[in-house]
Amino acid sequence: MTKAIKKHILRLMFGALGVIMSLSLLTIRAKAATMDVTLDTGESSGSSSALDLLFLLAILALIPSLLLVMTSFTRIIISLSFLRSAIGTQSAPPNQVLIGLALFLTIFIMFPTFTQIKEQAYDRYIGGEIGERDAITAAGKPLKEFMLKQVYNDDLDMFISLAEDKDIAKIDHEVISEDLTELPLVVVIPSFITSEIKRAFLIGFLLYIPFLIIDIVVSSTLMSMGMVMLPPATIALPFKLMLFVLVDGWSLLIQSLIVGFH
Repeated sequence: MTKAIKKHILRLMFGALGVIMSLSLLTIRAKAATMDVTLDTGESSGSSSALDLLFLLAILALIPSLLLVMTSFTRIIISLSFLRSAIGTQSAPPNQVLIGLALFLTIFIMFPTFTQIKEQAYDRYIGGEIGERDAITAAGKPLKEFMLKQVYNDDLDMFISLAEDKDIAKIDHEVISEDLTELPLVVVIPSFITSEIKRAFLIGFLLYIPFLIIDIVVSSTLMSMGMVMLPPATIALPFKLMLFVLVDGWSLLIQSLIVGFH
């Protein structure tokens, strides 16, 4: 790996970490703006209380998980897991390697979105152009645009109807028809996750087909030769690895995953 590639990967990683820290800081300041604690008595005014502090800590604890499900990480990690199962290797590559690969691919794919969040929300907030609430709203818009590009229409319609039936969110259809980013996150996020899981399972099905053919051929060959006691998986594994290496499977899968988000 050349120094230029390493330098570019480090930039992507620190850029994503900067966005995560920025969103966390904005959330903290937005909640802290409503708190007014006097040093003399130790009492707080308004809505500030121990419950507010617990709620704030809960939000901060959920931010990493929310960023994982609101990005391309879900589809990538499920696809890589299906690939490992299709080949038949139980622990190669190990989970740590798959998670690391999925994380860096997520940073690579989401880098334009992170850049928009930094320019539209964080930089403007630091410059004093907008307040905390406006900054959080501006930061959520690029994420909504990214998620809405990947959402199936059926899933989006389903969660919109469920949100209206259960009075979870008020939705103005006239405004939404002009700009889907006006949809609340409580509708967009589950629609996005559902669509991503569907796509990941479809990718897994396509990955299983060539390896399943190898398993069938090896099993039929062993049965015809009378070698019933020999496990077919033991013979099929080298052929699966050879096929995957010859077609440059890792590059094809990674390229397909990245292109699929654009």
